[in-house]
Amino acid sequence: LFIFFSAFNRKTGEPPLINGWIPYLGKALIFRKDAYKFLLDQQKKFGDIFTVHIAGRYITFIMDPFQYVYVIRNSKQLEFHEFANKMASKTFDYPALSKGKFPELKENLHRIYQYLQGKPLDIISDHMMKNLQDIFEWKCSQATDWETEKMYKFCCSVMFEASFVTLYGRVPAADGHKVISEIRDKFIKFDASFPYLAANIPIELLGATKKIRKELIHHFLLQNMTKWLGGSKVVQARQDIFEKYELLGDYDKAAHHFAFLWASVGNTIPATFWAMYYLLRHPEALAAVRDEIDHLLQSTGQKRGPTYNIHLTREQLDNLVYLESALNESLRMCSSSMNIRISQEDFVLKLEGNQEVVLRKGDWIALYPQILHMDPEVYEDPKEYKFDRYIENGKKKTTFYKAGRKLKYFLMPFGSGISMCPGRFLAMNEMKMFLFILLSHFDVELAENKAVRLDNSRMGLGILLPDVDIAFRYKLRS
Repeated sequence: LFIFFSAFNRKTGEPPLINGWIPYLGKALIFRKDAYKFLLDQQKKFGDIFTVHIAGRYITFIMDPFQYVYVIRNSKQLEFHEFANKMASKTFDYPALSKGKFPELKENLHRIYQYLQGKPLDIISDHMMKNLQDIFEWKCSQATDWETEKMYKFCCSVMFEASFVTLYGRVPAADGHKVISEIRDKFIKFDASFPYLAANIPIELLGATKKIRKELIHHFLLQNMTKWLGGSKVVQARQDIFEKYELLGDYDKAAHHFAFLWASVGNTIPATFWAMYYLLRHPEALAAVRDEIDHLLQSTGQKRGPTYNIHLTREQLDNLVYLESALNESLRMCSSSMNIRISQEDFVLKLEGNQEVVLRKGDWIALYPQILHMDPEVYEDPKEYKFDRYIENGKKKTTFYKAGRKLKYFLMPFGSGISMCPGRFLAMNEMKMFLFILLSHFDVELAENKAVRLDNSRMGLGILLPDVDIAFRYKLRS
């Protein structure tokens, strides 16, 4: 695409503007094809701050990680929730959380995230561990000889069901597994259209997506949810809040529950896949993590195998430094979230080194942490998977440098500041527990030798999916 540099209508102090020659679209097509490469190219030409015209939006990118803090702490002028609310209500088909119509609904829902921290997190993590073990036993306990499956499909099946049962409860029907796998199949089809919905493409143009979304939402109608047994406090608390708003219809409440399910598994499933894939690709990583797991079981007097129930405290999970480092390393390599803020007024953003950025009301500011994650100054050989990258002298490593200066932000798979994922602690626990059970119970290896690459179609939206699935095999450890 031919780039022209449009300076004629820029105010003093506004960053350079990178326009495209296609009206409205601007640089949208080239950005969507490979945002990472595009942004690096612009940084070389224009420096650490520039504005790109993308599909009618003017997005100012801040590329220097030392400047991130100035964006993150300006949460009054640079807002996130309004943008997220509009996008979610359109994607998941519930009315926008307007203050006039639903006073304090947004704040009330936000308060519920206390159920995903501290003591309540321990309770929900314990349930997740038990559910994961039950599902592994149901799926895999007959695997006395090698069983072969597709890895992404396997991760999706186990993580979806474990998350569903932990959050919403068991489906009491005799074919409970079947009911959940039907919901999962629809979910996968909807999820394939998610990048298009997030890009504001009307759902009517996306084939059967509208019908599938409606069917999914219907599963979460109150008459269905009341039949499910043993749901979580976080979902119960959300239900109780929705009941207080008469203007929220049954379908709207169900749509909120569906959105919460997507938020719980949409990124966790691919992140679990990458963690497992990289471990199986790197025997020394697999051996170190398995050794750490076996040592913990031995030291706590617990037996491994599908017939034994393993219990882990949060402290024990946190002390698995090799497991956590390997997981963080895969997150570094596969996460591609764009942290967006919207200027609430004409505003001068003051940055380090007496730099200033003039912003107009409605302008978007974006941080793109994938640039940081793949920066060779911060991470030596950033394209290489190094499972112990986040370990130093046997302890967690939390100090990383660029140009000789310590970075405040060095790993950002869950967003930042006010936009940070409130379920991040549960998500990390789930992925650790999945890998813990898998590696303590089973011998696991890749069954085909092919490279799996990142599918860039979700750039900016979270964890990237694999471009192909890959076969692996497992059997019970002797």
